[in-house]
Amino acid sequence: MGSVLEGIRILDFGRYIAGPFCGMLLADMGAEVIRIEKIDGSEDRYTIPVGEGADGEYSVGAMFLQMNRNKLGLTLNPMKPQGREIVRKLVATADVVIANLPAPTLKTMGLDYESLSTIKPDIILTAVSAFGSTGPYSHRVGFDGVAAAMSGMMHLTGNPDKPMKAYTPWVDYGTASGAAFGTLAALIHRDKTGEGQIVEGTLLGTALAFNNALLVEQAMVQPDRIGTGNRGQIAAPSDAFCCKDDEWIIVQVIGQPLFERWARLMGEEEQWLSDSRFTDDMSRGDNGAVISERMQRWCAELSREEAIMALEEARIPVGHIYKPSETLQDPHVRDAGFFKEIEYPGAAALAPITETHVRLSRTPGEIRCRPPTLGEHTGQILSELGYDEVAVAELKAARVV
Repeated sequence: MGSVLEGIRILDFGRYIAGPFCGMLLADMGAEVIRIEKIDGSEDRYTIPVGEGADGEYSVGAMFLQMNRNKLGLTLNPMKPQGREIVRKLVATADVVIANLPAPTLKTMGLDYESLSTIKPDIILTAVSAFGSTGPYSHRVGFDGVAAAMSGMMHLTGNPDKPMKAYTPWVDYGTASGAAFGTLAALIHRDKTGEGQIVEGTLLGTALAFNNALLVEQAMVQPDRIGTGNRGQIAAPSDAFCCKDDEWIIVQVIGQPLFERWARLMGEEEQWLSDSRFTDDMSRGDNGAVISERMQRWCAELSREEAIMALEEARIPVGHIYKPSETLQDPHVRDAGFFKEIEYPGAAALAPITETHVRLSRTPGEIRCRPPTLGEHTGQILSELGYDEVAVAELKAARVV
């Protein structure tokens, strides 16, 4: 059986994470995705540099290696008249256009839905922005951290005296995953009705969705929570703990059965299970500092591996707090097939790229090819649109492509 999205063509005008990661997920599932970049390469091509890159590139970035596998590469300046014509010809062949750009920029580039649907009535526009197309902030630009901060996450993640941003841009990746989900739904709708539509993802919308339960709590019972760092607030022990060898683990005890197992592991069932301060998850969360202190004393007497072994035997959720170098060497990470090592011209070493993070048993996503070098498939794509070698050379000389 062929890939699920075989025969679907997607034009990826994305930048950084939210657009390109959406395109990557769809490419993994078999769509032909054309990544369209600036003439000298888009910003994310060079983000987190890990090598010199191929000819014509300033470097190659880890972010680009991750999010642009399985794609064809085209360089294009859509602001020039010849570039706008190429965009029109490409759109006429496409099923989906992905763009994480503000609405005014889409209009200027001819990538707004009205312009696209004039060319191809059943086109799907997957548009990602920081704040969306409506509301008083619709004109603003923003990154992952801005949305995370405005959702309340930074306040709740930090400490009382200082908010704290997550290092990994989870809002970007969540928005991209939601946009890919929306694109698939739009394709199913088009198959049923012949209609295209706009799929709109927003960073703020994703951050609010992921933090929604705590916003519901605030609206309904006004707890006015403040950050407690690694220590959870709705169950305990749920915290990071340092072991005898100065290595760290995370333990998450949520629910009465797990708390009873933890009390037995401590050898103090009567003490913890009869105290009214620890009756349920919320009361344990309210008194989490007391429980974390007891857990820390227990961990301080054991090495990290000894603590993990004991907690695993008690069936209590526990994990290593790894440095990235340790993550790459973890036996489960290595043996369970999470990574595929790929080569890229000019890269310092093989790049461990994660396989599609949602696994299908019959039609799985797969990494079929490395990310494209800068403009690698420009000639091939333009040839399909009817441009001969002389015309392509003239377009390159004029820096249209």
